[in-house]
Amino acid sequence: MFNHKAYIFDLDDTLYCEHDYVKSGFYSVASFLAKVNPFLDEEELAEHFIREWKQNGRGKVFNHVCDRYGIQVDVKQLVDVYRKHEPSIHLYEDAVLCLKRLTEKKIPIGIITDGNSSMQWNKLRALGLDKQIPSIIVTDDLGGSEFWKPHPLAFQRMSDCLKVDMKDCVYIGDNPNKDFVTAKKLGLHTIRIVREIGDHMQTKLDQGYEADKKIYSLMEIR
Repeated sequence: MFNHKAYIFDLDDTLYCEHDYVKSGFYSVASFLAKVNPFLDEEELAEHFIREWKQNGRGKVFNHVCDRYGIQVDVKQLVDVYRKHEPSIHLYEDAVLCLKRLTEKKIPIGIITDGNSSMQWNKLRALGLDKQIPSIIVTDDLGGSEFWKPHPLAFQRMSDCLKVDMKDCVYIGDNPNKDFVTAKKLGLHTIRIVREIGDHMQTKLDQGYEADKKIYSLMEIR
């Protein structure tokens, strides 16, 4: 269906389900709190974090739940536990098969991902991608959040790293707010993966921000 010299992937909600990472983080924080507060039930607390997140978003989950339980704790410490935890996550099945196919065909593969550097590298290690994919750019490592997508530097660096001209590369992501607008301007082809679960699956923007093509499984890449 698509024929490009190199394939570059986003990470969160493209190769694995980010909601699984969030839940994994909440369970780690609940475990931490239960160890220092024996009266707390780890499972109940984790489920409370998840309910709060689903109802009101991630922003103040720890604040709200700790207030309800009367837990005296520095929320910054909980955020640190969340960010540094070793996540329990797995690649989507279609991601496993797609990456295997591209590797067998010796087609260059790269990953460009935004987010806190330690968090993203913990995800990459948990998924085994740090050993499987030699060309990975965590945009935070380029100098902080100002270099996150849609900043062009990561795309330019990845093109150099793969030794493939940008016009011969395709970028696959899920978030039209940032994944495609710059990639298209730089000449990359773009594909949007739409999955059943994900924060941006229902997002619809004008054509300048949308990908060239839309797919529902990475196995559509042939």
